[in-house]
Amino acid sequence: MDTKSRYYDMSSSDVLSELGTSEKGLSSAEAAERLSKYGPNKLAEAEKTSMITKFIKSLADPMIIMLLVAALVQAVVTVIEAGGKPSIGDFTDVFVILLVVIINAIMSLVQENKAEAAMDALMVMTAAKAKVLRDGQMIFADSETLVVGDVLILEAGDSVAADCRILSAHSLKAEEAAMTGESLPVLKMVDALNCENTATVPLGDRSNMLFSGSTVVYGRGTAVVVKTGMDTEMGKIAGALTAAEKEQTPLQKKMAELSGFLTKLVIGICLLVFTVGIIENVFLSSEPFSWSLLGNVSINTFVAAIALAVAAIPEGLPTVVTIVLSIGVTSMAKRKALVRKLTAVETLGCTQIICSDKTGTLTQNKMTVVETDTPNKELLAKAMALCSDSELPDGAAEAVGEPTENALVNFAASLNMRKPALSAAEPRVSEAPFDSERKMMSTIHKQGEGFIQYTKGACDQIVEKCTYYLDGESVRPMTEVKKAEILKANKQYADKALRVLTAAYKLYDVMPTSVEPADLEYDMIYIGLLGMIDPCRPEVYEAIRNCRAAGIRPIMITGDHIDTAVAIAKDLGIVKDASEAMVGAGLDKYTDEQLVEEVTKYSVYARVQPEHKSRIVRAWQARGCVTAMTGDGVNDAPSIKAADIGIGMGITGTDVTKGVADMVLADDNFATIVNAVEEGRKIYDNVCKVIQFQLSTNMAEVLIMFFASLFNFTILICYVLRAKMSATM
Repeated sequence: MDTKSRYYDMSSSDVLSELGTSEKGLSSAEAAERLSKYGPNKLAEAEKTSMITKFIKSLADPMIIMLLVAALVQAVVTVIEAGGKPSIGDFTDVFVILLVVIINAIMSLVQENKAEAAMDALMVMTAAKAKVLRDGQMIFADSETLVVGDVLILEAGDSVAADCRILSAHSLKAEEAAMTGESLPVLKMVDALNCENTATVPLGDRSNMLFSGSTVVYGRGTAVVVKTGMDTEMGKIAGALTAAEKEQTPLQKKMAELSGFLTKLVIGICLLVFTVGIIENVFLSSEPFSWSLLGNVSINTFVAAIALAVAAIPEGLPTVVTIVLSIGVTSMAKRKALVRKLTAVETLGCTQIICSDKTGTLTQNKMTVVETDTPNKELLAKAMALCSDSELPDGAAEAVGEPTENALVNFAASLNMRKPALSAAEPRVSEAPFDSERKMMSTIHKQGEGFIQYTKGACDQIVEKCTYYLDGESVRPMTEVKKAEILKANKQYADKALRVLTAAYKLYDVMPTSVEPADLEYDMIYIGLLGMIDPCRPEVYEAIRNCRAAGIRPIMITGDHIDTAVAIAKDLGIVKDASEAMVGAGLDKYTDEQLVEEVTKYSVYARVQPEHKSRIVRAWQARGCVTAMTGDGVNDAPSIKAADIGIGMGITGTDVTKGVADMVLADDNFATIVNAVEEGRKIYDNVCKVIQFQLSTNMAEVLIMFFASLFNFTILICYVLRAKMSATM
């Protein structure tokens, strides 16, 4: 059974034939056999790591290893000084070092356990139950028991439990934002796409497919399961999420370099102090040479060398750095940036590239009417609101329903025409629902002694059905000149990446005897058209300017159409023209090495797949840039995990995305990222100052004692010296 076929390119009958099924579904026996052969429809569970293994891995940090070595050496010196009979109190220094190590290990374990919740969240996103045809009858089945060839029955509110090819659709719309980044519900169709080239079609353009983890928000239909479990698009993301490796943060890299330097320094101090001590106290001594003298001097010199070496190690550095980062976490939380991993604080301060999702982060994630072309705006708003299924409950500020229709109802409300009042004055008595072939919807309302029909839909379709148009207060016959004028306005709005809808009406003395579309939608009166878009957040404009001023390059990566993405990016100042934008399919032309060279040319990526996002992030990282990645959907999770600083959305973000993120935005706002970067830079500077202070203090003490011993000038006896050094850590 080939699960890699381009089912969107095949007719529904060919798909059924290839999968060995029919529109009536599988028999129970066949379904059971396939389940046994191919396994359950669920994601592979991530291998759990034991707490002991996690604890050991947390000790692998170079600085922690150095502290453990220092503790061991300190313990040996303590035993030697105590003549082999030390007391518990003699090991105070050792206990302090080990306490620092344990505290850091515990913090690491807590953070890792939180991150593991991402896979758990991913596994519960699929539907628990599904309506499936078995033996020609509809039954409710556990989603795990679905197999390739099962036929699902879907209607508004249903979650999609597997990847499917649509067999029938009646105004079927699916919410796929978590999977594709598409900001609006997608209208589904049945026909094959019949792609002319062999390139893979982006998920957002596969209009005859449904994906596991998406939700049906409107209409109804049937679909045949073509992929289950890890073969689904959700499964691919789960696999990428498991495979994604987290890079070390800039601070971790610097600390690793520092640990290497300190290791060499400590060994050098030991050898130098020991060698100088032997030469000074044996070969340059006034006492005659003897093996007993060499032995006594060697032991004392070794203890002194070890004491100085241990003093050179800044035992308190990990704790002090942790405290500084913790203070930064608190400060960022006040600015609505919730940091989940301490290392993310300083990484933000080093950020050079911010790859941002568009919908909800740069924009308001709320379709809004921004343009109208009509002689009567109030009539246009009323027609659009009444010819919609969204509602505006009493006292509510925003409409509830499908995003596009919400925008229409909110538009009428902005003109003091709330839908409850409109519906009370002109109650709906019948309708002709939206249909993807007609591309329009009509509703009939009681108006006084007669009836009125409102129709909304695609401009070109409605204009062809109108024989009149509204001209101020009068109605005039439609002309070819007027049609051309209307279509020109429609194109102008579309060129600005606006979603355009047109409205018309028709009057009746009595209720129509038939409410079939063909009997209603003709001889209508054209009212006007409007354009809507998901507008940019007002504060993002300044945030983008601040990014540029701070040497940070903003990159937009979205699942939306390229025209919409470019329009938003130009408005925000991210790009100057469309030459700086690319569709996701264009990335497939480049190898990873070529993309590293080409990535600087583009600041907008549209219609991208999840794997494209990760490639973009890795390309910038390969150029040596500290890269941040934001997102809210499941499709963003792998790239968020791969980025130097992964940023999830607190309001619209899925649990999966927030689970792998280093930082979560409480307000889903791009401006908050810029504020957090500003805060991160302050914290990074403070961490650097702490490291410099710790090292300079320790090294000053070591150098003083080294040169004092070199010139045979005793400042303090050895154990007092060491006690003082330990107290200053």
